Formats: sequence, structure tokens, C-alpha cells
Amino acid sequence: MDIPAPGGRQTSAVEQSTIRKISLRIVPFVALMFFINFLDRTAIGFAAPNGLEADLALSAAQFGFASGVFFIGYILLEVPSNLALHRFGARVWLARIMITWGVVSLLFTWVQNYPQLVGLRFLLGVAEAGFFPGAILFLSMWVPARHRGKMLALFYLAQPLTNVIGSPLAGWLMTHDAALGLEGWRFMFLCVSVPAIVVGVLTLFVLKDKPSQVSWLTAEEKTWLETELAAENAGKAGSDHAKGGLKIAFGSGRVWMLAFVYFGFIYGLYALSFFLPTIIDGFQEQFGTTFDLFEKGLVTAIPYVPAAIVLWFWSRDASRRGLRTWHIVIPAVAGGVSIPVALFMGSPAATIAVVAVTACAIFAALPNFWTVPTRFLTGAAAAAGVALINTLGNLAGFAAPYVTGAVSDWTGGYQAPMFIVGFFMLLSAVLMAVLARRGRADDPTAGPAQEEHVPAEVRA
Repeated sequence: MDIPAPGGRQTSAVEQSTIRKISLRIVPFVALMFFINFLDRTAIGFAAPNGLEADLALSAAQFGFASGVFFIGYILLEVPSNLALHRFGARVWLARIMITWGVVSLLFTWVQNYPQLVGLRFLLGVAEAGFFPGAILFLSMWVPARHRGKMLALFYLAQPLTNVIGSPLAGWLMTHDAALGLEGWRFMFLCVSVPAIVVGVLTLFVLKDKPSQVSWLTAEEKTWLETELAAENAGKAGSDHAKGGLKIAFGSGRVWMLAFVYFGFIYGLYALSFFLPTIIDGFQEQFGTTFDLFEKGLVTAIPYVPAAIVLWFWSRDASRRGLRTWHIVIPAVAGGVSIPVALFMGSPAATIAVVAVTACAIFAALPNFWTVPTRFLTGAAAAAGVALINTLGNLAGFAAPYVTGAVSDWTGGYQAPMFIVGFFMLLSAVLMAVLARRGRADDPTAGPAQEEHVPAEVRA
């Protein structure tokens, strides 16, 4: 299979074989890690309307706070965790993250009250801190920039597929009430936690930190890959030391602007992930439509099927054309407009159809967005910059479920909270357009040697 390259440049045989091997040997395994990560993180959304809220006597605001407090611990340790990954190596650090989050997730099986739920959600965030930016950074260490969009699309497919596969799976697991003497939602937590521990251990044996450490690349392929990556890194802002990397990342105007853009997408993503099962549960009262647990899981999965398809083809278009501002702005606008409209539809089918537009928009933008930071940062600066963007963006992970739950309690429905979601996604579109127009003028990390590495999104 030919690997497309910008400007119609023909790729060599060694380039094609190297990228093909990476796409088969590394990307699927890291995507599996991401699949398990997102499933464990959002399992509370499946459990809430199916026993957890009733058994722990939670209000919508309490559920929203418990869902969102995860991101407080996550945010506090995000940058330090990614710098530790840079120091100790991705293999060991990503394995450590997976094993610890699997153990904490397992403890949800026996949670008894609201304070325990909040405490465990906080600890889960602490345990998971650094995984996502670490995975992005790890892939950037293996994949040259011109192929990174396609690899990140393959990686990001795990997130919508978590809902396509995980939602029906969670629903099916929760039908096993009294299995092992546990309520259905507790049994579900037990079953989705164990894979994180198992795959975490496997990570120590499957992943390697550098191309030179693997046996499945030939000497010629290793030389090509290491030369290509070294040439790219030579033109980026970077540092091999944590202090220097932090200074570059925290002083970059582009990094801060990208963090605010990411905030809007994450606000939409987690409002959808945590509350869509609850909204579907409300179809009975709103439309007189009832679903059993497994059917609720299937309905929850519906929007993510087209989202996975759109993600793939939108990312392929970005790789073929070269990433443009509109590859991120158009999805942000589509998501911002569609999400508040969804709850004014007159039937469950129409509601889910509009929600599917929102899901398509979010997942079309995210993998393309994440090709940007590692195009102008390297080394510890990339570790700190990616973590900073993810940290500030994930403030929305706390804000979205808490604000959504609190406003829902206050207004008696989810229409007003979804308008707030729409506002933040539209704000992301505006900020991305502003960033493209401003280009590099206000970026203190910019330098003449880096100009050829600046992607289209951050040029006028």
C-alpha cells in the first residue's frame, strides 16, 4: 500500500515498509490502551442511571461532581507525569499508569457512599495522569510528522469505538445482577477494570522506547526512521532538561491558545460521554419509550458508529491535502450548533441522529488537533507542552459534568446545559481561526529555523 505524502512526493520502499510496520506493531496496541483508558474513565456514566445513583442516593449535581473530580487529580499531576515519562521512558511509565489506574478502578466495585465515590474518582485521576499526552508523545517519537495525522487517526478510533463496543458491553454486564454477589453496576466495574492491569503488564514486554531497540525493523528501516525524526527535531523548539522544557512550553503563546481550543472540544466530549446514558434513560418519561439495559447500551453506541467513520475519512482528507484550519474549525461549528438542538427533537430517533452529528464533529477534530503541538516542540518541551494543553483542556473534564449536572438540577432538564456545551465548542472554532490569522507573531518560541515546521493551522 502506498503511503501518501504532501505535495505528491513519492515515498521510498523503505519509508513505506517502516510506516506499515509501525502501523501494525505499535499503533493498535497503544489504541487498545486508549480504549481501556476511556472505558474505565467513563464507566461511571453507564452505571449512574442503572443503579449507582439510586444505591448511593446521588443527585444530578453530586453525580456531576463525582464524575468531574477525576480531572482535579488528573490535572495536578499531568505535567509532572509527562516529564517523568520523558525521563524514565514510555514503556515503564505507561505500564505504571495502566496498572495503578486498573487497581483504583477495581475498587469502585465496593464503593458504598458518595464520599467514597468522590475519593475514588479523585484517585483514579491521579493514577491516570499523563496517559493520554504520554501516548501522543510516544507516537510522535516513532512517526514522522507527515504520517502522524494518519497514525493519530488510527489511535483516536479507539475513543468512539469504546462507546460502540463498550456501551453495549457495559449494558450486558449490568444485566448480570447478583453475579458474584454483586449488583449489576458493581459487576460491570469489576469486569472493565481487570483488562487495564493485564495490558499494563503486557506493555512492559510489547513497547520499546526507541526504534533502535526493536527487532522487527531492519537496519535500513531503523536508519531511515532515526534520520527522519532527528532532522525534524533539529528545527523545533526543545530542551532535554525538564526546567528548560517547562520554560519553553509555558512561554509559548501557541501552546496556551491551543489549550483553550482543546477546552471547548473536551467540554463537549465529556458532557456527551457522562450524560448521554442519562438522557437516553429519560426517553421513557419524555417520549414513553422504554429500553432494557442492553438496549440502552446499544442506543448509546449509535452516535459513535458514524463518528468513527467520519473520524477516519476526515483525517485521511487532512493527510492528503495537508492539515488546514478548516479541518478543525468546521467540526467545532457543527458540534456547537448541533448539541443544543438535539434535545428539542420530537422523537428518540431524531434526538440520537442530531447527537450523532455532535459526536462526528468532536471526533473529526481531535486527531487533527493533536498533530499540531509536536510539529513545533520536541524533547522535554514537547512533553511539557502536550501535557499543558491536555491539562488546561481537561479542566473542561471537571467543569462539563459538574456544570451540566448543577444546571440540570436548577432548570429541571438538559436543554440549558447543552446550550453551554454549544457555546464552548463555538468558542473553540473562533479561537482556532484567530490562531491561524495571528500566525507566529506573538509566539516567544518561534525562530527562523522553525518556519518550515509550522503547520498550516497556525499560519495566517
